[in-house]
Amino acid sequence: MSGKIATLAGATGLIGGELLNLLLNDTYYTSVRVLVRRPFAMEHPKLEKKIIDFSDADSLLVALDESEAVFVTIGTTQKKVKGDKEAYRKIDYDIVVNLAKYSKIVGCRKFILVSAVGASSASNNFYLKLKGEVEDAVKEIGIDSTHIMRPSILLGKRNESRSLEKISQSVMKTFSFLLPSRYRPIEASDVAKAMLIAAKKNKKGAFFYEHSEMRKLISLTEVAFL
Repeated sequence: MSGKIATLAGATGLIGGELLNLLLNDTYYTSVRVLVRRPFAMEHPKLEKKIIDFSDADSLLVALDESEAVFVTIGTTQKKVKGDKEAYRKIDYDIVVNLAKYSKIVGCRKFILVSAVGASSASNNFYLKLKGEVEDAVKEIGIDSTHIMRPSILLGKRNESRSLEKISQSVMKTFSFLLPSRYRPIEASDVAKAMLIAAKKNKKGAFFYEHSEMRKLISLTEVAFL
């Protein structure tokens, strides 16, 4: 084993849950930390649970220390914040950018983030503009190896009920062949796989992965193990 530490923020979400299972079952990392705001029930010999205040610099610095890679799958919804755009920004921008900033300070070499297809700081759409601003800020921080996933509609079973998303998933799966590749739905488990594969690469710079790039990353790795 390598003795490497992986730190994950967002373990209770759809992609985060898939990624956590992959990290715990992969021998590349000997320790997996999850950063959470509330008690986390899962137990595993490799799992470290850190209950932290994401707005507290000292708390973040201690939690991120010695991390070889930091994975971020944090994200909220308008429903959760009751339409409060400032509250939305505090989660999707402030927490994520602070994680990148303090990861850089403690010497973390790899930062792997989930964004969204169409993310652009020049967008007129609040959500896509915010995601683009996050991407710009994270790139500016300059962690050695930054990997940003840009999925479209996510497929998978959530712990929470999102009826409109279930309908969207069904429709998108049926007609996905009609869509440009970047807008095709993707399984949350595949996004998680792409994140883990990207984290193992020793490439410097900022890299972006939309649907086809994530699928290619996974297929090339699968071929390598045949």
